[in-house]
Amino acid sequence: MPRKRFSATTTVLILICLMYGITYIDRVNVSTASSVFQRDLHLSNMQVGLVFSAFAYPYLIFQIIGGWVSDRFGARLTLTVSAVIWAAATLLTGLASGLSAMLCARVMLGFGEGATFPTATRAMSDWTTASKRGFAQGITHSCARLGNALTPPLVVWLIALVTWRGSFIILGVISMAWTIAWVWYFRDDPGTHSAITSSELELLPKYTLRKLQRNERTPWLRLTRRMLPISAVYFCYGWTLWLYLAWIPSFFLHSYHLDLKKSALFSAGVFFGGVAGDAMGGVVSDRIFSKTGDLNKARRDVVVVSFLCSLTCMLPILFLHNVTWAALCLSAAFFFSEFTIGPMWAIPMDIAPQFSGSASGLMNTGSALAAIVSPLVFGYVIDKTNNWELPFLGSIGLLFVGSVAAFWMKPGEKLTLGNLPKIPTLAVEV
Repeated sequence: MPRKRFSATTTVLILICLMYGITYIDRVNVSTASSVFQRDLHLSNMQVGLVFSAFAYPYLIFQIIGGWVSDRFGARLTLTVSAVIWAAATLLTGLASGLSAMLCARVMLGFGEGATFPTATRAMSDWTTASKRGFAQGITHSCARLGNALTPPLVVWLIALVTWRGSFIILGVISMAWTIAWVWYFRDDPGTHSAITSSELELLPKYTLRKLQRNERTPWLRLTRRMLPISAVYFCYGWTLWLYLAWIPSFFLHSYHLDLKKSALFSAGVFFGGVAGDAMGGVVSDRIFSKTGDLNKARRDVVVVSFLCSLTCMLPILFLHNVTWAALCLSAAFFFSEFTIGPMWAIPMDIAPQFSGSASGLMNTGSALAAIVSPLVFGYVIDKTNNWELPFLGSIGLLFVGSVAAFWMKPGEKLTLGNLPKIPTLAVEV
């Protein structure tokens, strides 16, 4: 038999990596295109901020719902439906004729993408070994940041080629193509996949045991209590993330008076810092865990140090007036803030592997809430002060708060399930 280039588990991870990259391109493409459609649709900075944050309202709601649905009905169906919705929303964004239509398309995008990351965590929980959770989460989110980095030059190129409306339509078609590949290849149970090998199955979690427990209710109260401090830390991270995603291209454009192409290149350079941070953070976290066996050191301590390094690198932005140095400092700050992603997204799988979709959904509500507030605050501050450096003060303060709150996360303590209540069922065994 000819040797396959990629194993089934690796192919699934590649598919999820592609999904992370595509979803982030579809959610942040408006930040690069905003300088064009803002003039076309006659929008103020505050209204553009509203367009940025409109995505986050349904995105916040569907974090928990989507995670629960993926735990109940599997990642294959949940992610397929979600992908169809977000692909259609991207297409409709290119057809928007005013603020209302743009807001509706962005809200629809939030509905589609709200369940994606918790559902992907559900899939990785079944298709990834415990010793590689940090790596899997790090590399997938690294692809998301790669999407961030590629978006500014990609969207600028597409705008020049087919206008800003055509750029959204092309990206929507790409999203639909990924959906077809996912539903064709992925299976919820690795054991039912035609390309899986026995050696891979021996290392993976026992899906059959988890399937027998599908009639157990999700312990929402206990799960929420455990995830609450983690969600708070992730809010502090998310504030800085959405400041970068929504406003960095405009920051270079207006604060340093660059043209659209140069602004896109500087923005891409900053986002590449996040690509490296995501990939390295997961690897370092897993390496610490393999050497110490201590999840608190491998997850929590990495987050604390990374937050402190990130805010330190961000401080010079308040005083620098050289675009190259500003880009380097922002790149370093983004690198360290993204260094936390692998450890953070591994925590739901460490604490509650059986309910990893719901747990990661609870955690990601922190970032989703920040996605609502951060762009609006930034836009409001800019409109009132015309100072593009001032909003970074909020990020510096919240990163410090997050480094302190991280000591309440306790990733080394698994959720105590006890006797979970059963969901009534009419099924009869024969």
